[in-house]
Amino acid sequence: MRVYGPPNGKRFIIFVDDLNMPMKEEYGAQPPVELLRQFADHGGWYDRDNKEKPFNRLVDIILVTAMGPPGGGRSEVTQRMQRQFNILTYTDMAFEAITVIFKTIIDAFYFNFNTEVRKAVDTLIECQLEVYDNVLNGPLKPTPNKSHYTFNLRDISKIFGGCVIVNNKTVRSNVELLRLWIHENNRVFGDRLNDNPDRKYMEDLLLEKT
Repeated sequence: MRVYGPPNGKRFIIFVDDLNMPMKEEYGAQPPVELLRQFADHGGWYDRDNKEKPFNRLVDIILVTAMGPPGGGRSEVTQRMQRQFNILTYTDMAFEAITVIFKTIIDAFYFNFNTEVRKAVDTLIECQLEVYDNVLNGPLKPTPNKSHYTFNLRDISKIFGGCVIVNNKTVRSNVELLRLWIHENNRVFGDRLNDNPDRKYMEDLLLEKT
């Protein structure tokens, strides 16, 4: 048996994101997850390239993982794997709370813009949250070949971050604000979409909210 690990007195932390992303094979197993489970159960792997097949033991390593709820390209992870972990979960922030946060930020920025633009802020935030909800719960789910389709509140922050780098001379009407908002959505969401049906869905969604 061969033993591997960090220097004495230290520990390594290995973070595995999207643990439940691997696609299930014909018999329902997820080989990458099973390899991790073997490490969690037995502390290492056999060296299949070696004629004697020695066991490589890994010590002083902490496995930390993250995954989203099953759906889209995400699968259920077996209880045999889940039992290896202390599981922490959290609920999504309510839209009311998100609205208060971004309204406070944007109102403070647009205080010296004209009345037409300031009045459009509430509707703009409402539309943005509806777009965000459709992106999360619509057809833009992460799958093995679209694993980067992971959207969260940071994306809303990026959109509004782009909306507040203007001044009251460049945005003088709600139409100009709307154009800026559409551009920022296409920059943050649209640029990450990798096929035409997904781009068409985003285009139609923005058109509807517009």
